[in-house]
Amino acid sequence: MAAPDECDSATEAPQRAAQEEETKTFKDLGVTDVLCEACDQLGWTKPTKIQIEAIPLALQGRDIIGLAETGSGKTGAFALPILNALLETPQRLFALVLTPTRELAFQISEQFEALGSSIGVQSAVIVGGIDSMSQSLALAKKPHVIIATPGRLIDHLENTKGFNLRALKYLVMDEADRILNMDFETEVDKILKVIPRDRKTFLFSATMTKKVQKLQRAALKNPVKCAVSSKYQTVEKLQQYYLFIPSKFKDTYLVYILNELAGNSFMIFCSTCNNTQRTALLLRNLGFTAIPLHGQMSQSKRLGSLNKFKAKARSILLATDVASRGLDIPHVDVVVNFDIPTHSKDYIHRVGRTARAGRSGKAITFVTQYDVELFQRIEHLIGKKLPVFPTQDDEVMMLTERVTEAQRFARMELREHGEKKKRTREDAGDNDDTEGAMGVRNKVAGGKMKKRKGR
Repeated sequence: MAAPDECDSATEAPQRAAQEEETKTFKDLGVTDVLCEACDQLGWTKPTKIQIEAIPLALQGRDIIGLAETGSGKTGAFALPILNALLETPQRLFALVLTPTRELAFQISEQFEALGSSIGVQSAVIVGGIDSMSQSLALAKKPHVIIATPGRLIDHLENTKGFNLRALKYLVMDEADRILNMDFETEVDKILKVIPRDRKTFLFSATMTKKVQKLQRAALKNPVKCAVSSKYQTVEKLQQYYLFIPSKFKDTYLVYILNELAGNSFMIFCSTCNNTQRTALLLRNLGFTAIPLHGQMSQSKRLGSLNKFKAKARSILLATDVASRGLDIPHVDVVVNFDIPTHSKDYIHRVGRTARAGRSGKAITFVTQYDVELFQRIEHLIGKKLPVFPTQDDEVMMLTERVTEAQRFARMELREHGEKKKRTREDAGDNDDTEGAMGVRNKVAGGKMKKRKGR
């Protein structure tokens, strides 16, 4: 396969950069009027950099490799050209979007439905954790766009009668590096074998890896690279800090930060499902409105957690890396890396959950005595030294007693739930997030803590 047509994009890029100032609307990029109106209704007043780069080329029918930092409008960059083409040649089973996580699939589907509502676009989300039968029925109706995780799509291609993708015109891989890192390689190869060679292909990602370059050779014809951020970078309006703390005081420092920055909306990233659940219980025992999201929860509970957080009914979302990619929750003010990510690139995706679409935000990374090397790698990757987040250590230590008590109750609750749910592993550790489930919590004296200054 041909290498990416970089000379082409290199010659076009300066001209496009010059036009960028003049280009104010989607109409200037070649998007049809009805879709421009849909963009207006969604509050998309002007295209983002990646959209300015990618949309005109996509409308010309080119294959695209889109590289842009997270939160830069990648979904619009592939959804608009696909819907534009669909209007010109209406057809069922027109486009397939592959994503690494279920939550991202639902989010992309929402954007397609919102952009295509006035033209009657139907989409189907095909992901694990949801009843196959209802998905088969949705596929039988032949939607225009399928948004899927690779494993479940293969399942339907092999087992659902009458379903095939032989007429497909567009293939999109969103967060392509993550699809391949999560070892979907064999599934992706299978999918590439059963879809037409004569199609348009878009690869979108915030980070480019060797695996994506390998995939690009297999799947793209004469592609153009649209790179809005050449080096790995985080958004300018994001204030990034670190905290160097002994491992045993991590919980105490977390509680201190939640108190100091009270009134904000938080996403806290943990490395394991178990630690996510434990920390959520700990915080609830102290009266915080915290809610977990991790891979051991059933899909309906995962979506429930996400929706409560999106609706601001909960102010703290504790999550594993299932939530680090692509999720667009505009009101996140602070991201806390409670456990430092082992892959430096995941840092960029995690902190990209805040400071989205021109807003500002904070990111605080906890660095213990065991994490120094990982932290240095992150600083090297983003090309800057991070400042220390200011804390009053004596105030932090005053919280130790109450946090220790809450830790004890959290461990008890985890154990109780573990025993109850041995029979149903699917829902393991999924604590009922209702006010009724706060029996043990109320034993922790005084509920939510107030800041204790001047002691």
